[in-house]
Amino acid sequence: MRDIDILGVPVDHGANRRGVDMGPSAIRYAGLFHALRSMGLSCRDLGDIPVPVPEFSDNRVVDRERNRAVLGQVTRDLFRAMSDSLAQGRFPVVLGGDHSLAMGSVLGARKVLGDMGLLWIDAHGDFNTLKTSPTGNYHGMALSAVLGAADDGLASLLGPDAVFVSPERTVLVGVRDLDPGEARRLLKSGVTVLTMEDIDLLGMREAMRKALDIVGRAPGGYHLSFDMDVLAPSEAPGVGTPVAGGLTFREAHLAVEMVAATPGLRSMEFVEVNPVLDRKNDTAGLAVSLICSALGKRILGIVREPGEA
Repeated sequence: MRDIDILGVPVDHGANRRGVDMGPSAIRYAGLFHALRSMGLSCRDLGDIPVPVPEFSDNRVVDRERNRAVLGQVTRDLFRAMSDSLAQGRFPVVLGGDHSLAMGSVLGARKVLGDMGLLWIDAHGDFNTLKTSPTGNYHGMALSAVLGAADDGLASLLGPDAVFVSPERTVLVGVRDLDPGEARRLLKSGVTVLTMEDIDLLGMREAMRKALDIVGRAPGGYHLSFDMDVLAPSEAPGVGTPVAGGLTFREAHLAVEMVAATPGLRSMEFVEVNPVLDRKNDTAGLAVSLICSALGKRILGIVREPGEA
């Protein structure tokens, strides 16, 4: 049975809209700890990575250099916390916060797990660099960074000893909003991309089967990075960057239920919950139910990995 570590990262310095820094608190308030304990899982809450509060600014003014300094520190702190948890044989569940936090969580997991897979479920590609990004928002560059495909300015956030995830071990699922530059880069990257069009044509089950066949073969196991904006805004209104045409409630649950049934899941994060834009904390509650499903909760009980006690 997994021993769960909950770790919050209340960061919104990677985005240009305030609110996702409150995501970890919203998910906790929605009952995550109790839900995991009710599944019979051993669980401890390690609290939050310290993140400086941004100085007041409106959405049109973002201090990029200050954000870079803050994100560098958050990345290093989360890297250590993630690698420490995994080295102790525990299972980290990271709560965001904007998706820039993946630079710390994924690379921290990579340090311990070695040759690992990465399942990135997101409406966006997050494959920009400082040169291609039309906004300069770091949460739109995180996947590029952890695969070692970033430019020098972004790579400086990661430190000189970062070991990257292989693009060939990486699958992006649910994408439907790409900037032109990142789309061109993704086509050349070696990353497997399953867009919403692919999901429409294949169905969610077949799309996830393809994705899990790739990440599940990694000898070190795999990490799940789940951005709540992959869901349709009608299902998850409280997200950092909503995009029409996303997953339904059941498609999202099927995806994580298939994750739970595929051996090798070693860590995960759920990011971009924005309670400022939410409806009665519904999106945070949905995040809790998806986390539980990813850890094996089913209508008729709990499904465990083969060989798990």
